Amino acid sequence: MKANLPQREPEIQRFWERADAYGAIRRARRDAEPFVLHDGPPYANGNIHLGQALNKILKDFVVKSRNMMGRDAAYVPGWDCHGLPIEHRVDKELGPRKATLDRIAFRARCRAYAEKFIEVQSGEFLRLGVLWDRELDRAERESDAPSRRAIYRTIDRTYEAEIVRQLGRFFTAHAVYHGEKPVHWCWSCRTALAEAEVEYEDRTDPSIYVKMPVRGLERRVPALAGRSVALVIWTTTPWTLPANLAVAMHPDLPYVGVDVAGEVLIVAEGLLAEVAAKLDWGSPEVVARFTGRELVGEGDAWIGLDAPIERPYPTPHGPSAGPGVLVLGEHVTLDAGTGNVHTAPGHGADDFAVGRRYGLPPFNPVGDDGRFVAAKVGPSWLGGAHVLEANAAIVDDLRRRGWLLLHEDHPHSYPHCWRCKNPVLFRATPQWFIAMEAGGLRDRAVAAIRASAWLPSFGEERIAQMVENRPDWCISRQRAWGVPIPAVVCAPCFEEHPDAYLDDPRFFEHVEALFLSEGSDAWFGLPADGGRPRPYPSGRARLERLVPDGIACRYCGSRDGLVLHDHIVDVWFESGVSHAAVLGRDPRLPWPADLYLEGHDQYRGWFHSSLLVAVHDRGAAPYRGVVTHGFTLDGEGRKMSKSLGNTISPLDVAARRGADILRLWVSMIDFLDDMRLSDEILDRNAEAYRKIRNTFRYLLGNLDGFEPERDRVPYERLHAVDRWALQQLEQVRRRLLAAYEAHQYHVVYHALHAFCGSTLSAVYLDVLKDRLYTFPADSPGRRSAQTVLYRLAVDLCRLMAPVLCFTAEEIWQELETLAGREAWADATVHAARFPEPLDAPEDRELLDAWNRLMEVRGEVAPALEAARRDRLIGTSLEAVVRLEAPPELAGFLRGFGDDLRFVLIVSGVEFAPVGPAAIRSERFPGLAVEIVRAPGRKCERCWSITEDVVADESDRFHGLCARCVGHVRAILSRAETA
Repeated sequence: MKANLPQREPEIQRFWERADAYGAIRRARRDAEPFVLHDGPPYANGNIHLGQALNKILKDFVVKSRNMMGRDAAYVPGWDCHGLPIEHRVDKELGPRKATLDRIAFRARCRAYAEKFIEVQSGEFLRLGVLWDRELDRAERESDAPSRRAIYRTIDRTYEAEIVRQLGRFFTAHAVYHGEKPVHWCWSCRTALAEAEVEYEDRTDPSIYVKMPVRGLERRVPALAGRSVALVIWTTTPWTLPANLAVAMHPDLPYVGVDVAGEVLIVAEGLLAEVAAKLDWGSPEVVARFTGRELVGEGDAWIGLDAPIERPYPTPHGPSAGPGVLVLGEHVTLDAGTGNVHTAPGHGADDFAVGRRYGLPPFNPVGDDGRFVAAKVGPSWLGGAHVLEANAAIVDDLRRRGWLLLHEDHPHSYPHCWRCKNPVLFRATPQWFIAMEAGGLRDRAVAAIRASAWLPSFGEERIAQMVENRPDWCISRQRAWGVPIPAVVCAPCFEEHPDAYLDDPRFFEHVEALFLSEGSDAWFGLPADGGRPRPYPSGRARLERLVPDGIACRYCGSRDGLVLHDHIVDVWFESGVSHAAVLGRDPRLPWPADLYLEGHDQYRGWFHSSLLVAVHDRGAAPYRGVVTHGFTLDGEGRKMSKSLGNTISPLDVAARRGADILRLWVSMIDFLDDMRLSDEILDRNAEAYRKIRNTFRYLLGNLDGFEPERDRVPYERLHAVDRWALQQLEQVRRRLLAAYEAHQYHVVYHALHAFCGSTLSAVYLDVLKDRLYTFPADSPGRRSAQTVLYRLAVDLCRLMAPVLCFTAEEIWQELETLAGREAWADATVHAARFPEPLDAPEDRELLDAWNRLMEVRGEVAPALEAARRDRLIGTSLEAVVRLEAPPELAGFLRGFGDDLRFVLIVSGVEFAPVGPAAIRSERFPGLAVEIVRAPGRKCERCWSITEDVVADESDRFHGLCARCVGHVRAILSRAETA
């Protein structure tokens, strides 16, 4: 009964390794139709956590079940090896020593770190029961072969070359541009961030209402003539006010000018009551009404600079040094604020879009370190101040100057860097972008989404809206560790021609070939000399090596002005290339994948980036179907976090309880939602596991002496209850196979657990005990039971193998022995197929009859329990069940003959009138159940109480009932014959 999983599972792992279990699966499916689950790469930057374990186990369910369905489902795990997560860890390890390393040496440290944790995580995923081609893995680790793969790594030369090929496709199609526009920027890591690298956390910032004087509006609204007029704006980011260039109003919303202490203040009419109450205006007089369009104007009628806004902090020089302007913007809403939106094109996506429409530059006075650049802001006290520290100073300054109408703390959700956890900024910086409208990329991507299957179904709309509304893709990062963007620009032509970059396919083919032979370090240095690459001796030498002769600027025709940009490509672009780097190079791994399976955060991550790369390259999504799962939470529903101390290590669970206990948890939950785990939940899982394991112990323990080929009884000669059990098994088989097909693994768990616990242990196996324990070993009745027990063991073992992979293997090896084969040789359950259908038609009459009998059994059980509670009986075999039933029901029950008492597990059944204390059934009208103590003596062999027990102590069969005497005579006769 003690599974001893923490010790037993590693032994089974060694068997899989020794017997090449994965190879056996592949050989068994050599000619089958491929099924491709493409693995989303986790970061190789530490030990695996529970979310990664959940993801890998779910994928293992898919791969193992598809193989057992008869598909050729290879598994190629991948690892993300570049970018901030690994660079961040190496920075911490190096500390001040980083300053002594050149770029190539630092990149070598990052590579070594990633390779170390690929090995660590490989062992951890294997410990959880995940299988892949370890032999091929070892063989290819150094060769970096371009076709068949055991695993893939984004640091492989073939992978890095594919990244360049895909980037080259965008550059040659002129779908890439270099521009200055707002992006999420981590001032701590000093790099741009992708949307998927941003987490939203609660934060409290100043919420301020500010008035901004404006002149010249009387030309459009005569009622404002001769009045002092100001716009009222609201913001929770005071630090963006130094970059303010305009105030936006909605063209169609009604606005009002109200008199407040002799000054006309303008707000949206729909927000007037709320603003007046908050700013303590009382009931101000409305002196003018107008829409945004009537006040601001459009086209040739736009007021523009004729209605200058006094900005809080004019810049000392440059195109934004003058006053602000009043503009129109559809993004303005009445959700909060005043209806007038402070507009800083260098710090907001909507602001930038409005700025482009009105010719406003994306002015950004904030440096890479998050501090104001003194040369770009007016007040000297702002120069050098960090923007998050400047909030308080700006609020105080506005109050002193009389601009501040209200200041209060405002808790809100604010973007943070997913790696360093610091708040991020939205600031305009020069970056490389992929244009979403180039070549109709946006519309084509949405069409590809609609052509794919999504589980849950709302995922389709979720990612479609993301693609429809997303800005252009910022693909450049300011890092050292990663694949460089092969961007070479002509400096003299670049200002006049923003697309003055090399777009010659020969250039990208050349860089691709370099990366294929040397890796991406070729961009930064020459081939290895004495153990590692060395830096280029000069910029000219570097340029000549990376840009082949005959390739020059297409505008001026010269090579003299060519300059290499050293931006690193976004890691989401890297991982988005994986389908092209891994699939379609081997007939058993065709493109596109049948399935992507990741957490629901990947709608804006890997699902998204893979889609855009694939649609641009091949015009279709890289997946036919996508399944998403939720996040792991603690037992109280809180997000797991090291700071909260509520994390659960999957390796600790495997070491203390066994990996199968964790796998059982993954199967029992509905993974489409967020999932809870705690020690209490694991205790319940362990108990459920024990019930399943004990069912198999019963099955296997009663197969002694049974040789399947010799002793199997044909279906038509089986006892009725045995045929009923096989019919029940067939129903479960169908249910489980449909659940595996639909990725409903919680249905697999619940159906398996209910069948083992309710149908088998509580009913069928209980009913069989008399036949198994008292009939002669080779009697037809016992062989009938063993035939079904064997079929149950074999079929259920295969049905549960994708989930309880270790326990199923242990059972399978026991069954190998029964089948006359050597256990623990080379056969694995995972190379087997799911069970074939029962070779008999569905017997509805049998099922209905025995299901009805089981319902009657359920009505008898409370009466037996009451008799036991009243101490009338001890065990159920001390009872006779007296039934009073309508003729039809009584006739039905009598039809089961002697089987009836064995099904009820009593010593006798009588059909007779019952007394007043009988329990009357609600389920079966007219049925009443009474329990009486069985007359006679207890048979010492079968424990039934009968009146035919041999009483003569001198008799050889003393103490046995007549039925057991017959069984023992048969046993002795066979023994004497033998």
